[in-house]
Order: sequence, then C-alpha cells, then structure tokens
Amino acid sequence: MTGRGKVSSKADLIESARKKEVTYERQDEEPGTQKVRVWGDTAVVTALLWIKAEQGGKPADYKLWFSDTMFSLRQAGDTFLARLSLPLPKAESK
Repeated sequence: MTGRGKVSSKADLIESARKKEVTYERQDEEPGTQKVRVWGDTAVVTALLWIKAEQGGKPADYKLWFSDTMFSLRQAGDTFLARLSLPLPKAESK
C-alpha cells in the first residue's frame, strides 16, 4: 500500500515490472534506520528507504519510510503486507 492508499496485488507488481514502469538505479535502506519488532508469529520491519529511479520517463530521487509486516496464519500460510509513506520533503529526509 502506498502513502496515497493505492493497493497493488502480486499480479499488479509483476505487470508493472514487465512493463518497466519504474527503472531503479538505487533502492537502499539508510544505514541505522531499520528496526525489527516481533510479537508472537508477527514481525514488523521499518526503515528509511532511499529511492533513485526513472518513473514514467521522469527522474525520481527521494526518501520514504516503509514498513513490512509478516505474519503466519496457521491455516492460510504465510502472509506479507508492505506499506510506504509519501516521499519525504528534502529537509526531513537527511
């Protein structure tokens, strides 16, 4: 889920990759920002992510916070949810 509320399915992400809608030059966590929290069979990972890419034919260079949630539902198998913030203003992303 993006910071604007857009939800993408696995099929959506695969199709976007096939179309090369975004070409990443860089997609790295900022050192020292990752935190992992575990509660029972649920884990949440958060970190500040630096993105440098070409999106829709335009250059993009920004940072955003992300959280990945992984949990296991014994009957349904493993589940994964990723959430992204909106890009941070340059002054906040240092």
